[in-house]
Amino acid sequence: MRKELLFTLILIFALKTNTISAQKHHDIQNILYFNPEVEPDVEEIKEPTNLAFFSAVSDHISTHKKRKMLKTEIQLSFETADPKTISDYAVNNDADFVTVSKVKYFKVGLGKYVFSNQVVVSMKLFDKSGNLITESSYDTYRKNMRMLGSAENSIKIGTAGALKTIFKNLRKLKPITDNDI
Repeated sequence: MRKELLFTLILIFALKTNTISAQKHHDIQNILYFNPEVEPDVEEIKEPTNLAFFSAVSDHISTHKKRKMLKTEIQLSFETADPKTISDYAVNNDADFVTVSKVKYFKVGLGKYVFSNQVVVSMKLFDKSGNLITESSYDTYRKNMRMLGSAENSIKIGTAGALKTIFKNLRKLKPITDNDI
């Protein structure tokens, strides 16, 4: 009798622990980030831009316990993002949301490759079906009136600002979708 009772208690405890861990995993939102489209299309600035962009994303995501960053080395066009492609990447990477981004440098001066340290970071957030949920744009010059500083810092500030707006819009939309279900 005692062995049966002990076995039953262990079985119930194991099942309860298993369902709790499954619920915790379900609460975490996986967000897939593509490499940002860089404008102007100069190969020399793409890699430093990607490094600064993903550094800012990982810093911002680390403050949110319920969000997890997934990264892909593919670059999608910001203006013509295909919902089918986005949906395929989301399903294959087990992502709840997909973000397509663009970093646009200001051009100043007369030379072909003379850029300002100011950027505009634009982001679009899609659900796993490829539907556009919200979009945001952050202009580092207009928002902060930054005249000095590195382009890397401007990218980080712009990315953090765009992500903040995206997540704020997502929180506003979330109660509506919860009530509809």
